[in-house]
Amino acid sequence: MSRCATVSRSLDEPVSGTAATATTWLLLEQPGPWGVKALTSSHLDAALGRALEAAAEGTGVRVALIRRPGRHADCGTQALRQVYVAHTVPGNVWLHSATTRDPYRLLGLDFAALGAGDHRSFGTALGGRPHTGDPLALVCTNGRRDRCCALLGRPLAAELGSSGVRGVWEVTHLGGHRFSPTVLVLPYGYAYGRAEAHTIKEALHGVQEGRVVVEGCRGCSAWDRPGQAAELAVRSAAGEYAAGALSVVRTEGRAPHWEVVVAHTDGRHWLVTVAQGASLPPRPESCGATVLGTPARMDVVAVRELRTTALAS
Repeated sequence: MSRCATVSRSLDEPVSGTAATATTWLLLEQPGPWGVKALTSSHLDAALGRALEAAAEGTGVRVALIRRPGRHADCGTQALRQVYVAHTVPGNVWLHSATTRDPYRLLGLDFAALGAGDHRSFGTALGGRPHTGDPLALVCTNGRRDRCCALLGRPLAAELGSSGVRGVWEVTHLGGHRFSPTVLVLPYGYAYGRAEAHTIKEALHGVQEGRVVVEGCRGCSAWDRPGQAAELAVRSAAGEYAAGALSVVRTEGRAPHWEVVVAHTDGRHWLVTVAQGASLPPRPESCGATVLGTPARMDVVAVRELRTTALAS
């Protein structure tokens, strides 16, 4: 049987505008196996997982579990766990880290504030501080969620790790199994599909230089799907790859048609027309799907730079 990622690649399904949406990512190290819904089906206390899900709901925070690439033994001891939190909205991008032996301390976080870009509760609850190490590459490897993530994601994570790339973690779920291997790069929050090692290495190098790599990019998680597609289209049209240069400042309309305004820090603005289409022919949206689907795609119809008079009207 064909895997969902194989079919998606063979049909050349576009990846732009398909990233998971989250203004802020909260990542907790959890060794051992992960189930379909890892927060409640792993060696993490399921009650804690449910509480974290409830605390994050509607705040813009997305909680995920991470583990080091390689074998995933969990000896059951109360090990020191790595915790990260990253805010991805341009103009206030940051990545903080902490360690804890008691993951229940995460319930002391102010999730609404984290989602809005205020990291103070991370320092208060966990002693978190700005991350001074390498940027993070989170590779989705949760085979219980979709086998493509394990079959394609785990070799990529291993290759990156063995080649000396630092900051590589396996992560539970980034959405879009059919685009495996999928990778999220933090702190800027750009996601990649059908990722190859050279692309992720270049994306991580780009973070250190303050630029975005658009090859294979699914979009920035700070924006909704039309905004993701619009921002990437402006980057390509304007040749602008500085990480914090562009922001989605307005999205009007609803499916299947949006008008998105993208702003540059230098004052320029673009109006981007985005239309929602259906990916044809029908295909499996995941390896476990029993019914073929036509997943939504974000098609950029037009990109037009706005004059100052148009902005004022």
